[in-house]
Amino acid sequence: MNDTNKPGLEICLSPALLHLHDTVGKIVVIIDVFRATSTIAAAIDNGAECVIPVATVAECIKTGAAIKNSITAGERDGKIAPGLQHGNSPSEYPSSFVSGKTLVLTTTNGTRLLHMIKNADTIITGAFLNISAVCEYLIQQNKSVVLGCASWKDKFNMEDTLFAGAVADRLQDHFHHNDDSVRAAIHLHRSSGGKDYINFLRDSAHYKRLSAYGLEADMEYCASTDLHPVVPVLKDGALVSSTRIMTEAVMPLL
Repeated sequence: MNDTNKPGLEICLSPALLHLHDTVGKIVVIIDVFRATSTIAAAIDNGAECVIPVATVAECIKTGAAIKNSITAGERDGKIAPGLQHGNSPSEYPSSFVSGKTLVLTTTNGTRLLHMIKNADTIITGAFLNISAVCEYLIQQNKSVVLGCASWKDKFNMEDTLFAGAVADRLQDHFHHNDDSVRAAIHLHRSSGGKDYINFLRDSAHYKRLSAYGLEADMEYCASTDLHPVVPVLKDGALVSSTRIMTEAVMPLL
């Protein structure tokens, strides 16, 4: 297949650059490795009914109050936001706690970017915890992709770009690009060695920022690969497993 016949791949390095990317009809992957999209992957894989991403703390509290068997969760600047029940740590949501419940989540960067996306074909979330599942999904869908880095308050960050580079590196045979952000992310990924991500990320600003709150174990978990092999897909305002969507699509009418 000629490159021009392959779907395209772009990387948006920051929400502040989103206006430079056309997301219409494309699959957009929201990336917030430390920690929103890691928490989403863990919660859904551990049996959460769904994750509802909201932009503000007030909306999170209001939405949670209206939904039976829900959990309100989120952070601002790395700490549990006042008024919410739980934080943005994937380790907080084992199956014994989250199974069958609705997680209403708001975060500083990731949920904000998700709400900025307009007219995409599909929105999914990605992290190292579900990287292989995400890559396989993108290959199977065979549609143009924008990898959207949540970054840190619109500033470039290393962990989201590293993940985007890891995905782009794996997908090079299936997608085409002529985008220096993709090239730079792939170079970053290759310079990491492609294995010991947490050791590479210890020299990142966000690692140092979250370490001040004692969240080193969280970040080590988030830098692990394929612990939660699910693809969270946004459907009717909630993130659910792609497997669940496919199952519902083929169920016979009664």
